[in-house]
Amino acid sequence: MYSRYVALGDSQTEGLGDGDDVRGHRGWADRLAEQLARANPGVLYANLAVRGRQAAQIRDEQLPVALELRPDLATVMAGMNDVIRPGFEAAEVAAVLEDMYAALTATGAHVITVTFPDIGAIAPLARRFRPRVLDLNARIRDAAARHGVTLIDTFPLTYVTDARMWSSDRLHASPTGHARFADSVAHALGLPGSDDTWMTPLPALPAPPAWRAAATEMRWLATFAGPWIGRRLRGRSSGDGRTAKRPLLTPVTGSDQSTSGTSSAS
Repeated sequence: MYSRYVALGDSQTEGLGDGDDVRGHRGWADRLAEQLARANPGVLYANLAVRGRQAAQIRDEQLPVALELRPDLATVMAGMNDVIRPGFEAAEVAAVLEDMYAALTATGAHVITVTFPDIGAIAPLARRFRPRVLDLNARIRDAAARHGVTLIDTFPLTYVTDARMWSSDRLHASPTGHARFADSVAHALGLPGSDDTWMTPLPALPAPPAWRAAATEMRWLATFAGPWIGRRLRGRSSGDGRTAKRPLLTPVTGSDQSTSGTSSAS
């Protein structure tokens, strides 16, 4: 049974979309830790993820800390912040991910990683990034196989792009999406009480009228895409000044929703 779980990643692993900066972010990694604690009440959990981080930043900033914590279970979710930036090179990002897989598995840790869904089906304006996702996913599958890393392959699951799986910004999973992904990892680990119901498609909904769909796209562009583009143009990141919300291995309790840390300069 696992006793030391460390999560590495960006905003998805930090838990954005499942809570807020006032009440705290829960997210799939916290939800998984809670399931681990039900199987082993003595489990310790650290979450090193910070929103906005690209794969190389996660390797350089989080991997050394993770190795010092000596996990027997580690999750690595990284790369989507690279996909949506200019100059993306799938081979370079995959090599960074493989660095993390190799270092963590070399210590004996069981490592879990993930492929990314079709972001063009989630946000139509992101369709141009689909070839990048396909390229990176293929390289992630190969790297995971080389290092004996357990892969949660989300891309083939069409329900993963359902709007109910995503928060209104379409960048972060909704509470439903976070819960489903936590259940997928629990199932892959064979935790007591886990099963394959996480793969069950959501009930079908009627298609919205064209005018409503168009209005939704315009509202998303103004509310979320515009500010994101503005930060990129200014060279800013949503993670500037932030640190990990749970940098140390500590017991899992029933109140593990905590806001992300901020540096003293923030």
